[in-house]
Amino acid sequence: MDKTYFSIDHLSVGYNKQVLIRDICVDIKKGEIVTLIGPNGAGKSTILKSITRQLSLLGGKVMFDEQNLLEMSFREMSQKMAVVLTERMKPELMTCADIVATGRYPYTGRLGVLTPEDEAKVDAALAAVNASDLAGRDFNAISDGQRQRILLARAICQEPEMIILDEPTSFLDVRYKLELLSILTRMAKEKDITIIMTLHEIDLAQKVSDKIVCVHGETIYAYGTPAEIFEEERIKNLYNIDNGFYDPVFGSIELAKVEAEPDVFVISGAGSGIPVFRALRKENKAFIAGILHTNDIDYELARLLAAEVVTEAPFEPIGDAAIAQAKAAIDRCSEVIVCDFPVGQMNQRIKELIDYANEQGKNNAHTLFSQ
Repeated sequence: MDKTYFSIDHLSVGYNKQVLIRDICVDIKKGEIVTLIGPNGAGKSTILKSITRQLSLLGGKVMFDEQNLLEMSFREMSQKMAVVLTERMKPELMTCADIVATGRYPYTGRLGVLTPEDEAKVDAALAAVNASDLAGRDFNAISDGQRQRILLARAICQEPEMIILDEPTSFLDVRYKLELLSILTRMAKEKDITIIMTLHEIDLAQKVSDKIVCVHGETIYAYGTPAEIFEEERIKNLYNIDNGFYDPVFGSIELAKVEAEPDVFVISGAGSGIPVFRALRKENKAFIAGILHTNDIDYELARLLAAEVVTEAPFEPIGDAAIAQAKAAIDRCSEVIVCDFPVGQMNQRIKELIDYANEQGKNNAHTLFSQ
C-alpha cells in the first residue's frame, strides 16, 4: 500500500507545443483520492487530459504501475483507466443503459457484443449510482446531474484500477454531490481504486481527498495532505483572494469584514455567535465580539469578521483587563446582542458584562443561559 502506483515525474503540459505548466511531480499510492484545485484557467483540465493521453506530453514522463504511460496501448489503458471529463456527450438514440454498457467495450470482441455477465455488470453499475430507474431513458433527455451519474456508472462498469474525473460535481445539487463523492470514497477505500479529479468545491476536496494538488501559474503551487494545504494564507494566495477570507476551521469562504466604526457588541460563546456574526456581516454592520477565549469556536470566525475581538487566554478565568476592555467597547456601541450560551467557571464574569450592558440600556436581545 505504501508503494507508488502512479507517478508524474517533471511533467510539462500545454497546447500546440506551448508549455503552460512545467515540472509537475506527484506520486500517488493505490487507493488514494487525489484532487486538483485552483482558479479557473489554471490548467487543471490540461493536466488531466495530458495524463489520459488526450494531449501530447511536452516533457517528463508518467509511470502507471511501473510502466511508462506512452508505452501502453489504448486498449490496455482503457482496461486500467476510466475517464469522466466535462465535455458534453450527445449520442444519438442511446439509452442510459447503452451509455453505461460502453464501459464494457474494452473487454468485448470487435463486434462489441455483451455477454450476460457484461449485462449484469451494467445493471450493477447503474445501481451503484442509484440510477437503475434511468436505464431505459434517452441519455439526451435527462438532466445534467443525471448524466453525470450515468457517466460515473460507465466508469464503474469499466472496472478500472484508476478513475480520472474533471469537475464531477459541477451539475449536481447538494444531495447528489455528497452521494457521488461518497461513492468515490467507497470505491477508493473498499476496492483500492485510485481517484484523480478536479473540484471547485474546496470544502468538499478537503473532506474527501488524501492528497491535494494546487495548480496556479507555471508550476504546481503546492502538493500535500489536506492538513498541509488548507491553511488560511495558502488558499488565499492560491486563489488571489483579496475580498474575503478562507477559514480553515470551518472550511468556508467568508466575506471581508465591514470596514467601519463598530456600533454593535456581541457577547457569545460555544458557537452561539456564529450565525449572529454572519447576519451582521450580511447587514453590512461592523461589530465587536467578546469576551472570547481564544480556543472558543466563536473566536475562529470572530477574528475574521469582527472589527475587534476582546479575548482571554484559553482555560483562564476572565480577568480585570478583559472586563475593562469590553466595558470600554460597550460604551462605544449603541447596541449589545447577548447570545444563548453556557456560563461556567472560566467565563463566570461574563454575567458582570451583561449586567453592565443592562445598566447602560443597551441589551436589546432576549438572554438565556444554559447552566
